[in-house]
Amino acid sequence: MNETIICAVGNVATQPVFRELATGPSARFRLAVTSRYLDRGKNEWTDGHTNFFTVWANRQLATNAAASLNVGDPVVVQGRLKVRSDVREGQSWTSADIDALAIGHDLARGTSAFRRAARPEAVPTAAPAQPEPDWETPPADTDSQPALEAVAVT
Repeated sequence: MNETIICAVGNVATQPVFRELATGPSARFRLAVTSRYLDRGKNEWTDGHTNFFTVWANRQLATNAAASLNVGDPVVVQGRLKVRSDVREGQSWTSADIDALAIGHDLARGTSAFRRAARPEAVPTAAPAQPEPDWETPPADTDSQPALEAVAVT
């Protein structure tokens, strides 16, 4: 199946909403992406049209996004673009969603301090106890082995 993978650079427009679902953690937030162009008449940069995307994150990405992102943060989002059309109360609606594969702060516009997420402790399974193999090589007994003699090669 062909999917449209995009990379969107913009600002977090809403505080991420985190939910713990039966399928695992999920988070969503709105991303504002505004194009900028050089207005040659005024000789200055001008904001163009703003597109809004709903960004969806799942599993560990959702947990980390909810803990790391705030409104106004400049971010880079990579993911699958999904455009949906719907009719609600007689009106036609179109929404653009991004199922995020990766989310990060845009370091061209600021700094960020990375902290590796702690992994949850694994629950030990009830496996039968087996003795650990002895992988150590036993020390050589110098009395029982003949000494090696140096041989000169001519």
